[in-house]
Amino acid sequence: MGKKKSIAIIAALLILSALGISLIFSSQNSNDNVVNMGYLPSDHDSALFVGQAKKWYEDNNITLNLFEFNNGGSLMVAIASGHIDMGYVGISPVVASISKGIPAKIVSSVQNEGSGIVVSKDSNITSINDLEGKTIATPGAASIQNVLLTYALKKNGLSKNNVSVVDSLISSMVNALRTKKLDAIVPYEPYVTIPVEDGSGVEIASSHDILPDHPCCVIVAREDFIKTKKSTLKTMLDIHENATKFILENTDVAAGFLPDTIVKNVSVEKKSLKNIKFNYGLSDEYINNVMNFIDIEIGLGFIKKPISKEKLFEIIN
Repeated sequence: MGKKKSIAIIAALLILSALGISLIFSSQNSNDNVVNMGYLPSDHDSALFVGQAKKWYEDNNITLNLFEFNNGGSLMVAIASGHIDMGYVGISPVVASISKGIPAKIVSSVQNEGSGIVVSKDSNITSINDLEGKTIATPGAASIQNVLLTYALKKNGLSKNNVSVVDSLISSMVNALRTKKLDAIVPYEPYVTIPVEDGSGVEIASSHDILPDHPCCVIVAREDFIKTKKSTLKTMLDIHENATKFILENTDVAAGFLPDTIVKNVSVEKKSLKNIKFNYGLSDEYINNVMNFIDIEIGLGFIKKPISKEKLFEIIN
């Protein structure tokens, strides 16, 4: 093993230890139906929650171990270390990680859009241009929300040099906005809808306004998991597809299946889900949408060079 690769792995393990996460390598599992799944506390991952609530994993004899992360960058570190097998995660940290050599592939789409820029209801901020000189929080430097903010600023003749961008725990963002510790936040749903519905915040731009139909979350899997547990992975993707169809056909009912650890108010969840374009599979149209998004990321400096479809995607039949 090369020196650089050894350092990278050690760094990943140290980060996981700092996060208080025990190191469990799924490749050592004797049961092929044990899946260690990473996710974010987000309505973007609703298909995962619906599948769990309806016991579809249990019905297929899959033992699902869930690990929560604040942002996709941390989740991809866990993928790199072998701590988790799969993850529901934003496209931006996935592309950045794979481009740096992390052995993982996108195996399904999850949803498009579903983020937004929210400001305090008492602020004088009414447009992107008004963000100049303000302090804005995103879930992390590698997050798609950070990409969307950067893109929105550039579209309006600004850059990150004109604002102060900070990383924040998603669970802390809304309260920091309410207490005026932040001027604006760029969260994923339902943390866009929550402050809007409780009257503490105003959404000045949805991700649809910023970049219509942009890809957001995907399902990513480690390459060794794809090779050694393809049957289990296929079942997982079938459950994802069925759960997504259920959400699309029964949105209000699906809102009741989401964990109340995210938000207890089902009416808020119903409104949140309507801001998300749920999908599944890897159609040619979706893949091309991702490749176009990567071009935008390159233009913004998030990725240094193009990455091939073959390196990014794995279609599971």
